[in-house]
Amino acid sequence: MDYVIAFVTGGAICALTQILMEKTKMLPGRIMVLLVCLGAVLGALQIYEPFAEWAGAGANVPLLGFGNNLWKGVKEMVDEKGFAGIFLGGFKNCAAGLSAALVFSYIASLICQPKMKKH
Repeated sequence: MDYVIAFVTGGAICALTQILMEKTKMLPGRIMVLLVCLGAVLGALQIYEPFAEWAGAGANVPLLGFGNNLWKGVKEMVDEKGFAGIFLGGFKNCAAGLSAALVFSYIASLICQPKMKKH
């Protein structure tokens, strides 16, 4: 049942994001930033954690989960190091995911040999 809840929750988040992309003139980059910020805000309001416990990977994998993860890291580091934690916390919590994204995207670029798009 956990897999079904995660699948349906992640699918609902993606479907709502797709509707936002189709029905507004927002660019995909701005929608991505909106989702990350929304995840951080929901984490700060202590709404996201109970939702993530219920939905599992369906809530933790999308960009909302990334924003919440950034928020948790910043909160921990601000409690530990004060003002400097604002700049250090997000990287502390997300370093593995960001590093993996960079490494795998570099490997994909070597395999696929991307070309610049001509307008």
